[in-house]
Amino acid sequence: MVEIELDGKKVEVAPGSVVMHAAEKAGVYIPHFCYHKKLSIAASCRMCLVEVEKAPKPMPACATPVTQGMVVRTKTDKAIKAQQSVMEFLLINHPLDCPICDQGGECQLQDLAVGYGGTSSRYEEEKRVVPHKDVGPLVSMEEMSRCIHCTRCVRFGQEIAGEMELGMSHRGEHAEIETFVGKTIDSELSGNMIDICPVGALTSKPFRYSARTWEMSRRRSVSPHDSTGANLVVQVKNHRVMRVIPFENEAVNECWIADRDRFSYEALNSAERLTQPMLKQGGEWKAVDWQTALEYVANGLTDIKSQHGANAIGLLASPHSTVEELYLAGALVRGLGSKSIDSRLRNAEHIAAAGARWLGRSIASLSVLDRVLIVGSNLRKEHPLFAQRIRQAAKRGAKVYAVGGVRAADWAIALQGAVQVSAAEWFVELSKIAAAVAALKDVSAPTSAMADDASTAVAKALVSGNEKAILLGNAAAHHEHASALLGLANWIGQQTGATVGYLTEAANTVGAQLVNALPESDGLNAKQMLAGGAKALFLLNVEPGLDTLGGKDTVSGVSKSQMVVTLSPFRTNLDCSDVLLPISPFSETAGSFVNAEGLLQSFHAVVKPLGDTRPAWKVLRVIGNMLGLPGLKQESVPDVLSAALPGAVTGQLVQSSKLSNAQTLVSAVSASSAVPCTASIYQLDGLVRRSPSLQMTADARAAAASTGVAA
Repeated sequence: MVEIELDGKKVEVAPGSVVMHAAEKAGVYIPHFCYHKKLSIAASCRMCLVEVEKAPKPMPACATPVTQGMVVRTKTDKAIKAQQSVMEFLLINHPLDCPICDQGGECQLQDLAVGYGGTSSRYEEEKRVVPHKDVGPLVSMEEMSRCIHCTRCVRFGQEIAGEMELGMSHRGEHAEIETFVGKTIDSELSGNMIDICPVGALTSKPFRYSARTWEMSRRRSVSPHDSTGANLVVQVKNHRVMRVIPFENEAVNECWIADRDRFSYEALNSAERLTQPMLKQGGEWKAVDWQTALEYVANGLTDIKSQHGANAIGLLASPHSTVEELYLAGALVRGLGSKSIDSRLRNAEHIAAAGARWLGRSIASLSVLDRVLIVGSNLRKEHPLFAQRIRQAAKRGAKVYAVGGVRAADWAIALQGAVQVSAAEWFVELSKIAAAVAALKDVSAPTSAMADDASTAVAKALVSGNEKAILLGNAAAHHEHASALLGLANWIGQQTGATVGYLTEAANTVGAQLVNALPESDGLNAKQMLAGGAKALFLLNVEPGLDTLGGKDTVSGVSKSQMVVTLSPFRTNLDCSDVLLPISPFSETAGSFVNAEGLLQSFHAVVKPLGDTRPAWKVLRVIGNMLGLPGLKQESVPDVLSAALPGAVTGQLVQSSKLSNAQTLVSAVSASSAVPCTASIYQLDGLVRRSPSLQMTADARAAAASTGVAA
């Protein structure tokens, strides 16, 4: 450790640290703009000038390495005058538009100008004007005259997003930040540039001019999209969600969120919102009250159970639903005597597992991996924040390999090797790696496959190194031979010391397994229910044509059921449903999600329910009560959570005994040409599908072009 004196206090920091790190440790604030704890040092703004003993002039705290015995003063006249001079230069060309700037009230430049700016300017010439630029539907560069050239956005693209989409052109007063050759900003993490911009140069295009920061209340929540469980701050005005920004949690999402976490809130205020129960009568949809709709459902269930038996009643639940909703959905179905409930909507294989499939390690540990093998995943688009962590690991020297149909350029990660083969050949490729590992470890190989140069390179990498992981993606989880792939991955992991886990698709994929939102014994699985196997079918946050393995073809199968009840925040499934029940999205209900590493995170409603919308857990409980079913008497979300996960504590990991990736090893699988069903980045769930801004992105347009689904 290196000891320095900072404003009269002794501070110890690690060798290689800079003065800014020492100040952070000591709790001393030094004004700055270009410095950011997650980005490299640029030292471009010079706002952090401090006095260093024996130095002839003030030194930038962000770029001055500490030395033993160094004496630093941050509040002397010399330091403050230097900072005031820098502020004067920064304000020379800055426009006087604070009253209309979206950054007003949370602007670093505005705040520091109060302390270090003058009451008047000596600069009397015209201010420079930078032309605005259209860089896509999410980030606004309309007011680049405000830019102070801190280059945070440039470094973010290079270092965090993995793709340099912005850069600085020209020099001197003509310098400006821009994209090149007319390109747009297309990163799936682009919204973070808005957060780290210290002025109002980069702003949110969907949020632009819609509210002032001091008009909004801030409420914590959890992302309902992928399995990261990103922590959010939802900003609300007049019971309407206006903006979503990250809440810093170093163990989960650090200080970043993906664009779908940030901009999907537009769907919450969509014209497609379902605000009152509806029944289909004579082929036409009619709005009814809750009592009428629930009595229709209860009577229909009673009739179908008496005519066809309890197992003719089924429920398909989205893994984006909360723990509480999934638990009560299971309690309702099983209370009726049925075993037909499933949340594995895109899976081609429906084999019972010994425990909940999970990541196999902590999310934070992805950043410090030495060796990574990723199977069947478009990592960057399916799990943007996991990809960001693995990208940081790769920059530190980790060797990353991939098996799947993913091109190296897609990940913005320097891959050591990528085997691009069809899904039908993934088992063969893993078998080759296993054979190479067996040769290196001098043990018997689990299959008859022969190693080649590519598989030997992967095997050598996995045998070496300390922190190692084999990660199975969404396509591997949904594969026709998913269990065989897992069994083989486990064998490789055991021989090499690597952890094995699933990246897991949805916000609550792990939670759905923990509360057993899965069929039992002779119960129908998702594939069977989607083919019309259930006479009465509940669809909980499910749109069969978009959320399931069969896609559009499943709608006709679902229509074969005598009664289809859709529980959704949106007017959807009109062609195949008989009843629409409006349930609350994550912003209007309390609940819990379990992320990929098994962390239980709870959240509260941030706004009032829209119209006659009701929380899904209450709707399910009331239906159960109307039918006199046991186990549905809970009066609050904490009561339901206690019943669903006894002993679990929000904010902590669930019991490790409930998580398991164990799987029997098989030596061969049958040939298959089936393509695993995966959702593109902005088709993952009902919220992102209804966000106009997300649907205008390059990713959404490309997905629409390839699938024929309108963006």
